[in-house]
Amino acid sequence: MRFDVVTLFPELFAPFLASGVTRRAYEGPVTVRLWNPRDHAEGNYRRVDDRPFGGGPGMVMMAEPMARCLDAIRADRAEAVPAPVVLFSPLGGKLDHAAVEGWSASAGAVLVCGRYEGLDQRFIDAYVDRQISLGDFVLSGGEIPAMALIDAVARLQPGVLNDEGSHQQDSFNPALDGLLDCPHYTRPETWREQSVPAALMSGDHARIERWRREQRLALTAALRPDLLPAKNSGI
Repeated sequence: MRFDVVTLFPELFAPFLASGVTRRAYEGPVTVRLWNPRDHAEGNYRRVDDRPFGGGPGMVMMAEPMARCLDAIRADRAEAVPAPVVLFSPLGGKLDHAAVEGWSASAGAVLVCGRYEGLDQRFIDAYVDRQISLGDFVLSGGEIPAMALIDAVARLQPGVLNDEGSHQQDSFNPALDGLLDCPHYTRPETWREQSVPAALMSGDHARIERWRREQRLALTAALRPDLLPAKNSGI
């Protein structure tokens, strides 16, 4: 699996790729390549943005440096079928668990991180296959969404997490009917006069699983009722 990231700030990715449990993925099954469109711009200043036609605040990323950068990526990947090009944008569909699972089984993608007021629409029309959003808010660039997607995909790769089945207990996983995860506790048994729920201390695996299921349903009903299966919608 390979992700090529087009970004004006490749230095932001260095600590991300070198930290945490998912670094095992970047040392193994997941390759991440960083590409700066400034390297494909012309002139002494390697300019990649200009003022918007029609006026207005901010700057717009120019189409030509982005297109040249993408051409270089495609030549480097040398694939018979070009990898999909993804742009992180408020116009995109929200990233969710189902989409992450889909990407985790793919060969990767080219991830375009916009900046400023956005990209020249002509580049988007010519090259972008899919747009993705993290939610109904605006960030200063696409780098954080790119890291979010790569991290979510990387942790699903075999051998990355210490426990192969760990991610199956995550919120939104179909193995848990897409519900939110239940609360978790560890030592000590009593902390600041608060005790661990008795069910978890019982040693009765059936009772523990019932408690966890009840907690998942209750939390999902209270916080994300839209996730409840129809059969549990009355909870």
